[in-house]
Amino acid sequence: MNRRESLKAIGISTLSTGVLIDACKEKKEPESSGVTAKNLGRQDFEIVRDKTLAAETFFNAHEMATITVLADIIIPKDERSGNASDAQVPAFIEFIVKDEPEHQLPMRGGLRWLDMQCLNRYDNEFKTCTAAQQLEIVNDIAFPFKPKPGLEQGITFFNKMRDLASIGFFTSQMGIKDLGYMGNAPGKWEGVPAEVLKQYGLEGV
Repeated sequence: MNRRESLKAIGISTLSTGVLIDACKEKKEPESSGVTAKNLGRQDFEIVRDKTLAAETFFNAHEMATITVLADIIIPKDERSGNASDAQVPAFIEFIVKDEPEHQLPMRGGLRWLDMQCLNRYDNEFKTCTAAQQLEIVNDIAFPFKPKPGLEQGITFFNKMRDLASIGFFTSQMGIKDLGYMGNAPGKWEGVPAEVLKQYGLEGV
């Protein structure tokens, strides 16, 4: 499944918003010791909250394994970069559902729906199905504008999964490099162009 080009459009818009927000943050040197580059520009309560969320666990091992397989189907490895799991997308999704709890029920319910569908079709959970079986069911729920009757819940779940995987990948170092985004860079002044100096009779000035 080659959806990288369409996913890039999602990633670019998300990344652009994030870059603008970060650019507007006031960068101050925190007074506390132990400041790292990762924490610059962040308030103490934000750092504490992130550490607390990172220490918690929401998805169990089975759910994380399923998320990893799905994420790698959505963003596979190619000649430009690694796949979603190489960019730590599953860990990103785990963090997001803790940071934004409204994602928890839809994600856990969607993972359960996916397993039940695979048990009914293939007598296996999604993560232990063959690659062909996994792609078959993903193809059934990956196209929201061509919904198949009875698969509406799966389509809704996969839309959310695809969005989170795309955001996670294209805001990672690997994803930013994949996009070719260079960020702001200082200009280099090399003087007035020779043709402009000639135009005004200022050669050799």
